[in-house]
Amino acid sequence: MTQVPGATYRLQLRDGMTFEAAAALAPYLARLGVSHLYLSPIFQAASGSTHGYDVTDCNRIDPILGGEAGFARLCDALRRHGLRVIVDFVPNHMAATPENGWWRDVLEWGRASKYAHHFDIDWSAPKLLLPVLGTGYGQALAAGQLALEFRHLAGQFGVVYGDMRLPLWPPSYSDILDRVPDRACTALAQQFSVTDPSGVAALKLSLAQVADSKDVAAQLTDTCAAMSADAGQLHDLLERQAWRLTHWRLGREQLTYRRFFEITGLVGIKVERPEVFDDVHRKLLALVRSRQIDGIRLDHIDGLADPTGYLQRLRAELQGDEHTYVVVEKILGHNEQLRSDWPIEGTTGYEFANALTGLLVDPDGERSLTRAYENFRGGSVDCDELASVTKRLIFGSNLAAELTRLVHAACTLAAADIATRDIGADSLRRSIVEFATAMPVYRTYVNETGPQPADRAVIAAALDRARATRRIDNLDALDFLARLLLLDFPNDEMRRRALAFTRLFQQTTGPIMAKAIEDTVFYRTNRLIALNEVGGEPNHFGLSPQAFHDAMSARQERQPHGLSATSTHDTKRGEDARARICVLSEIVERWSQCVEHWRRLNVHLATVHGARQFPDAETEWLFYQALLGTWPMGPHPDDGNALLADRMSAFMIKAVREAKVHTSWAIEDQSYEAAIETFVRGALDSARSRAFLDDFATAIAPIILTGALNSLSQTLMKLTAPGVPDIYQGAETWDLSLVDPDNRRPVDFASRAHLLSASETTTPEEILRAWRGGLPKLHITARALALRRRLPDLFAEGGYHPLDIEGPLVRHVIAFARVHRDAAAVIIAPRTTHGLLAGSITPHVPRDSWRDTRVCLGNSLEGANWRDVLIPGHDVRGAVDGAMELSSVLARFPVALLVSEPA
Repeated sequence: MTQVPGATYRLQLRDGMTFEAAAALAPYLARLGVSHLYLSPIFQAASGSTHGYDVTDCNRIDPILGGEAGFARLCDALRRHGLRVIVDFVPNHMAATPENGWWRDVLEWGRASKYAHHFDIDWSAPKLLLPVLGTGYGQALAAGQLALEFRHLAGQFGVVYGDMRLPLWPPSYSDILDRVPDRACTALAQQFSVTDPSGVAALKLSLAQVADSKDVAAQLTDTCAAMSADAGQLHDLLERQAWRLTHWRLGREQLTYRRFFEITGLVGIKVERPEVFDDVHRKLLALVRSRQIDGIRLDHIDGLADPTGYLQRLRAELQGDEHTYVVVEKILGHNEQLRSDWPIEGTTGYEFANALTGLLVDPDGERSLTRAYENFRGGSVDCDELASVTKRLIFGSNLAAELTRLVHAACTLAAADIATRDIGADSLRRSIVEFATAMPVYRTYVNETGPQPADRAVIAAALDRARATRRIDNLDALDFLARLLLLDFPNDEMRRRALAFTRLFQQTTGPIMAKAIEDTVFYRTNRLIALNEVGGEPNHFGLSPQAFHDAMSARQERQPHGLSATSTHDTKRGEDARARICVLSEIVERWSQCVEHWRRLNVHLATVHGARQFPDAETEWLFYQALLGTWPMGPHPDDGNALLADRMSAFMIKAVREAKVHTSWAIEDQSYEAAIETFVRGALDSARSRAFLDDFATAIAPIILTGALNSLSQTLMKLTAPGVPDIYQGAETWDLSLVDPDNRRPVDFASRAHLLSASETTTPEEILRAWRGGLPKLHITARALALRRRLPDLFAEGGYHPLDIEGPLVRHVIAFARVHRDAAAVIIAPRTTHGLLAGSITPHVPRDSWRDTRVCLGNSLEGANWRDVLIPGHDVRGAVDGAMELSSVLARFPVALLVSEPA
């Protein structure tokens, strides 16, 4: 039986957070109340990695973090405090760098390498393309940027480009050794010319021994220098290699290996092959079996050739370790459900976070906010059409290599049948692009067993949408594509070949969706950026309490033990920044007036190029929301706040590059980016923009207050709704971070430990008065986690019961109960409360404002005795006529967590 965590705490390792530093946090995390420390990748990554997802050795714990001994000490420290470990594991890709021993062997031996089929490489191509050059290959060669080197101790030759060292194919050593005026080298040249992987180690040792002679070593060095200076000789040598160096831009259209999204520095691995699975998971499984690891978070599950088969194989390997908790990073599309045949506990919780955000948005504000946004930007935005446009852009440009490979495979398959051989490449290209554009979810999961009903439904929907675009003039090509994706062939050989195509297509649609929606659309349309979140949809504005209850009931049924996240290392902004921005849906007219006023105040910071003024209206609308989200909780940042200016500048440059309108990562417009930075830094410079800063601080003060109450409601619901609450590092207090890498800044754990101590001895009133420092959020977190520890079955197995609200303020509160046997908890949380907080100085709706609004408990809960976990020693008066008055229940604290349990 899987051991379900009570709650997890996510730590981003690296940049000072080592195993030793993490171990020092064990006492604090135990006091906070989590059950598991949830770590970012622990295995060896590329030099200088800031995140760990660029793994170079799946079977070595990274020495930079503390190595195996350091990890063991961390596990021991955690266990002494009753804590366990979950690790983030990367089964989809590794770093494509010579630091990666498997990749280096492939570079050296090509198809003859023992690891040639560990990576998803197209070995039918003439060469393994390495798009690493900053210029064209010819230019780099002519400029002397490529050079041969001899590494004496290793007995190896290689090519140096910048700080990259690429190995040579050992038989090509003969080209170099034949030029060395030494008989021993000449003899070795003959032996190297016919060597293979089994005999090369001895030859390299012999070469190293020969080079012990200073004369020979000098001759080898001189020969390398002479060949490096002769572009023709060096080129001839490079042409003998399994790889070919190219300009980095060529990776966009002619890549010969599967990459992670559009990152050519990350190469896909083929864990669907049993021997590769074993090699990739050997150390991970050993750590599980030694009980050092109790849970696994699987990164980018949609990148795998067969996620279902992979998860079933992994679970089979874990059969002797049934305790192991497994979740996957999976973005569920609108109305998409997690596959029931995946033997896992659930997802990492993006859909949960979006449900909470939707609940905090006032649907009544949609029409007026849309009007204000369109007036400001000077035109309307059709999100669905924009999504289609950007999908076509990404597939045809950023992922052109994947498209070319798919078209070639489809053409080959079509030509194999006389009924389809007249379908041309252009028709197939258009069909593939339009079908991928029409996909309503990230991917399907067709494997050798064929499509499941959910796959058929997705393919049918995409087929209908692709037809409706009328962008395809040969519908036979579209129908043939659908047959390929459904494996609709009677012949086993054709089904096998169709499956190979389908796997590649399925591995491509996820990156298309992610890059087009999350990393383009979310920065091109900024009506309410709280909705522009991973797995979110900007055109779905708000979620009614009933819709939220429906989502939580479904979650309780389908993945009661999935992670419930509100911030992750991938979210576009911190949870409290997002909760604050949601308030704008309640005050649209006021916000619109403010933004227009600020545009006039800041017009002196704009840069004019001809008829164009930067920042453009879309970017400026985004800027004010982002600044609102990250503005410090205090009344006003320090004059000349350089840190805030640095953070906002970095965010805005990233945002405009992701939008790909005026600049991009591939083609930077430095003048445009300079204009954006000038505007941002000028707006945050008190010497240049005092009027704006004063007005902004005054205008957003009540928004900050309401946003804080939103955050408290969000926190309580995360900790008590179905699922395992996940706390991102530092987010037990206010998390006002921007997108990565801003959300990986160091966390001040000492101040949080001090606050935790304060919360244990402070009255609710005093806690509320200290709201700007985050004490109420920390208090809710610690108290709710303590309840989860005391009544684990209530939250792990208990039912979810929506509670009705009666009275004049029905729309401003949500309530639900968790019930298991004789124990029950009632959760009451305000929402859309901006109008109720007028005159308040703390994020707490005055008791009289609730008037006669009541929570109806129903017959099963009516007779229970309740106490509020958030107010120690406070017994709540029982329900009157089956209901509780909010003016009483929420009199002393903004939210309520009531519990009834056996004595």
